[in-house]
Amino acid sequence: MAGIISVSRTNLAQRRQKLRRHRRIKVIQAIWRTFAIIGLTGGLFWMAVQPVWMLKAPKQIVMKSGDKFLSDETAQSLLVLSYPQSLWRIEPSAIANSLKKQPTIAQATVRRRLFPPGLIIDIQERVPVAVTQTPGNKKVTIGLLDASGAWMPLEKYTSLNPTRKLPNLRVIGSPKQYCLYWTQLHQAISQSPVKVMEINCQNPTNLILKTELGNVHLGVPGPQMSEQIKVLAQMRHLGAKLNSGQIEYIDLKNPEIPLVQMNQEVQKLTPKIPKKI
Repeated sequence: MAGIISVSRTNLAQRRQKLRRHRRIKVIQAIWRTFAIIGLTGGLFWMAVQPVWMLKAPKQIVMKSGDKFLSDETAQSLLVLSYPQSLWRIEPSAIANSLKKQPTIAQATVRRRLFPPGLIIDIQERVPVAVTQTPGNKKVTIGLLDASGAWMPLEKYTSLNPTRKLPNLRVIGSPKQYCLYWTQLHQAISQSPVKVMEINCQNPTNLILKTELGNVHLGVPGPQMSEQIKVLAQMRHLGAKLNSGQIEYIDLKNPEIPLVQMNQEVQKLTPKIPKKI
C-alpha cells in the first residue's frame, strides 16, 4: 500500500513539472510574438517614412483614359495634390471622388503603385453628343451635353481632347429648359432616320427641331415626344412629294393629326401616314 502511494506522489510531481515547463514555454512564446509584432510594425513604419515612398512630382502619376495616356500637365490640371507627400497618406478613394466631380469625367479608379512608387489612375470620360448654346445677358455660353444630360464646359473638354471632333447636333436654350426630358428626346432622335441638326428649347411652349425636312414644331415637351419623332420618321419621304422650299414648318403638336404649313396655307395630312408618301 505504501508503494502505491509513493508511485502516485511521484507521478503527481512529474505532472506538475511538465505543467510548469508548458506554462514557461507559453510565456516565452507570447513574449516572442509580442516582440515580433512590435518589430514588424516598427519596420513597416520605418519603411513607410523613408523618402523612397514619397510622391514628389506629377511624373510619378500615370493617368489613362481608355488606351490613351494623358500628359503630366493634363493629369496635374485634374488633380489637387501637394508635393512631396507620403504615398501611404494618400487616400485613393478620395482622389477618385474628386475626379468624378469633374464635369468631363464619369468614372475614376485610383491605385497605389509600389515599384516604382506612384499612382495609377484610370478615368472614363463623358462622350458629348451635342453642342449647347445658352444665351446670357452679355454673351452666349458654349458647352457640351452627353447622352445622360450631363453638361460640360467646352474648354474643359477640348483641353483633354484637343483633336477630337465635336458633335454636329446643336441645342439652344438653358439646361433647365431641356434637362428634364433630354434623355428621352436624345434617344428618340438618335434612332430616327430623319436627321436632326438643331434643337431649340428657348420657347417652353414649343420645342422646335431643325431637321432635313425643315423646322418641326413639337409644342410643350412631354411624354408624347417619342411618338412625335416616330411620326416624323414616317414623313421622311415628304420632300419627294412636296416642294421642301415651300414648307414653312411641320406641326407635330398633335402626332395623330400632323400638319404642314406651306406659304401661309395649312395642309392637313391623313392621321395615319403611310410608310411612303
